[in-house]
Amino acid sequence: MPLPLALAGAVIFALVATANGAGYRYGAADQAFYIPVVLHAAEPGAFPHDGALLDAQGRHMVLDEILAALLRTSGLSVEVLFFAGYLLSLAAIWAGLALIGSRIYRSPWVVAALGAAFTLRHRIPRTSANSFEPYFHPRMLAFGIGLLATAAVLRRRSWLAVALVAVAAVVHTTTAVWFAVLLGVALAILDRRMRALAAPAAILGVAAGLWALATGRVGPALASMDAAWLQAVATKDSLFPTGWPAWAWGCNLAFLGLLWGAHHRRVRNGVATAEDGALVWGATALVALFLITLPLVAAGTALPVQLQISRVFWLVDFVALVYVLAVIAEPHAVAAVPGRKTHRSRIVAAVLMAFAVGRGAYVMLVERPERSLFAVHAPDSAWEDAMRWIIRQPPDAQVLADPGHAWKHGTSVRAAGVHDVFLEEVKDSALAIYSRDVASRVVERTAAIGDFSALTPGRARDLARQYDLDYLITEADLALPVAYRNDQFRIYALAP
Repeated sequence: MPLPLALAGAVIFALVATANGAGYRYGAADQAFYIPVVLHAAEPGAFPHDGALLDAQGRHMVLDEILAALLRTSGLSVEVLFFAGYLLSLAAIWAGLALIGSRIYRSPWVVAALGAAFTLRHRIPRTSANSFEPYFHPRMLAFGIGLLATAAVLRRRSWLAVALVAVAAVVHTTTAVWFAVLLGVALAILDRRMRALAAPAAILGVAAGLWALATGRVGPALASMDAAWLQAVATKDSLFPTGWPAWAWGCNLAFLGLLWGAHHRRVRNGVATAEDGALVWGATALVALFLITLPLVAAGTALPVQLQISRVFWLVDFVALVYVLAVIAEPHAVAAVPGRKTHRSRIVAAVLMAFAVGRGAYVMLVERPERSLFAVHAPDSAWEDAMRWIIRQPPDAQVLADPGHAWKHGTSVRAAGVHDVFLEEVKDSALAIYSRDVASRVVERTAAIGDFSALTPGRARDLARQYDLDYLITEADLALPVAYRNDQFRIYALAP
């Protein structure tokens, strides 16, 4: 693909993908964790009360330290840094799609169709993963790097693929692990050198595992999650597939069925390559890994639950998309014969591009007309005004707010106000997956706060004394000293 065309495609892809995701948003969703953990790494004195909670997942990361170093040395704001990370993720994903498509498809129109199809953001059933996120999430950057590694495998660039997966592991470990399985199986099939390395690597892996068991280093990871721990993560229905409804099982397993059906059709038509078959077997290995570990997940063994292995279906969904689209747009071997033309690929591309653009326009203009396409900073609101006041308070000040404040008002106290908060129900329960201590904290504090809408001044003072709270943010008028107020929120002083 010529460079000018590739660059134009990247810009269009970024615009359409962002529109289908209802616009880029700073501070949204999982950034309730990623923003504070980066700020905590940049300034260790930040979040004195919630540091241990953030470290439950943050200690497994490397990217937070890298981003924190960039914050300290570049002079960029965290908003600009995260927006740059989002653009980098889009660039990596587009480059991966273009390189994969140009290797598998005969027509550049089908490459364009693949890009359009990818912009159609959707949820992978009951896995808590979306095919695309319209904000900076390390998982999406790692996914883009994984697509580049997949393109390297399709070109028999084995060591480049290995190196790219290693880079993805620095960005987001579990996403890299899934690509390691997908591409590791493919490389073992395609590359005799990789097969020769597989046995020693397996022996070393088993030896490392036995050593870790003998020294007790993986004891907590293999512990069973007790009732209190399970109670803290009970709202995360993606963690335990044994509780999935039949339709979720059917949809996720159908991805693999569609992939094999498409591959069989391409083999019959004489257009499938050895690389295609290797990727299909890699995707099959991902599903096999999911099924093999299912008993451990069902038993509540900590590590398999923490890995959220059901997210392998995200990769299987993508590989199925690539090959099902090939069958639809280029169904016959004659498409590869020079001089023979077909309009099918152009029609498929035109339909998908029109649908992607139309859906994106509908999302932005009808469903979410209040949103900007790119909101690099959190949009101004009464909540953000309250957060600007909070951010000016002493670093050790701790805030009591509605546990659902992040999803109700768009950003969390930790992300927007850069202060500790008593409870943020969505992200705190997600972090509880990684630590029994955090799980106990979530259960205790959820019970302590009860119904926030019924909070009385006396109960607020009791919580303040028990948990060293300084401020209460609420929309209710209470008989408490007002420290700040705006048209919607009151911030009450709880400390003497």
